[in-house]
Amino acid sequence: MDIKALEKKAAEVRIGIVKAIHNAGSGHPGGSLSAADIVTALYFAEMNVNADEPEMKGRDKFILSKGHAGPAQYSALALKGYFPMEDFMTLRKLGSKFQGHPDMNKVPGIEMSTGSLGQGFSAAGGMAMANKLDNDPGRIYTLLGDGEIQEGIVWEAAMSVAHYKLDNMVGILDYNGLQIDGKNEDVITVAPVADKFRAFGWNVIEINGHDFEQILDAFAKARACKGKPTMIIAATVKGKGVSFMENNAGWHGKAPNDDETKQAIAELGGTI
Repeated sequence: MDIKALEKKAAEVRIGIVKAIHNAGSGHPGGSLSAADIVTALYFAEMNVNADEPEMKGRDKFILSKGHAGPAQYSALALKGYFPMEDFMTLRKLGSKFQGHPDMNKVPGIEMSTGSLGQGFSAAGGMAMANKLDNDPGRIYTLLGDGEIQEGIVWEAAMSVAHYKLDNMVGILDYNGLQIDGKNEDVITVAPVADKFRAFGWNVIEINGHDFEQILDAFAKARACKGKPTMIIAATVKGKGVSFMENNAGWHGKAPNDDETKQAIAELGGTI
């Protein structure tokens, strides 16, 4: 898929996010929108996955460690053909399999139930280790939030994954600078992130997380790196694509009303 096609698909992913969260009346649009380009690149360009055979042997796996951004993954999975988009529109409704955070027991394509911050990253490390032991060619990808890396469990996992030289694991940091309580630097600063992961033994690549050429190039460099796991630090904009949500921590966990939804979808090039 070429860059223009990926950009169009990412807009569709974002439209799905906005519509589903609006229908639910709750959810996390800011961090879902900031991650949309990365998730789109994974499912439509990078990973070896098959919607017709979700449990395919040797497949690549994506673990959304920042599980509150589940709408981004759900939207991409729907567009990939794992389930109808209409099903995703039941997000957070009573009886829906689409919970606010991903559930591996109910939704095809979800490899790990996540939401407790840091645990998805640790689980990804375990999956990478298992693949090495089983000679499984599948690669493991995991997406973290920058507020999430304030959790100690992240650094325990980072130390372990590097120690075992799990070069089949790629972490991506959705580095938008904001979390539920405001700026990272005002809550608990996470900088200098690149230096920290390098010190823990990781191959570090810094990119613009909304530039598909840079995203795909980073994935290629991660594949070429041997003997080390790779951390891609992706500078992003919280609420990317919706003007009134961009760089606004207030949209971390708030659903848009009817008028806001119409404006957001129009800005993304869609229709209600």
